[in-house]
Amino acid sequence: MINYEGRRFRNPEADDGVIARYHQSGDLVWAHFSGGKVRRGSVNGVVDTAGVLSLVYTMVLADNEIITGFTRTTPEQTSEGGLRLREEWERYGPNGSIGVSYLEEVR
Repeated sequence: MINYEGRRFRNPEADDGVIARYHQSGDLVWAHFSGGKVRRGSVNGVVDTAGVLSLVYTMVLADNEIITGFTRTTPEQTSEGGLRLREEWERYGPNGSIGVSYLEEVR
């Protein structure tokens, strides 16, 4: 199992300064993030033995929009020895959508 404790990730396509710091206790994983248009965000969920994360997320944006959703996140090893996370996400609510995004470990 991959240990996510203390690892930091960011979206390489966004230049907004948002970095999420992950924590782990057993199979329980959580993270907090803020910056750019995100006033506060968090993820909570579990990790399986292959390192795949099943997470729910919430965000409060600068315009006070509240966003919630679910993501299944698969880790990929980078050539530099870090992790790249492939997120298959679904956003709930009136602006619901689905997509894929990537996070890269900040080393």
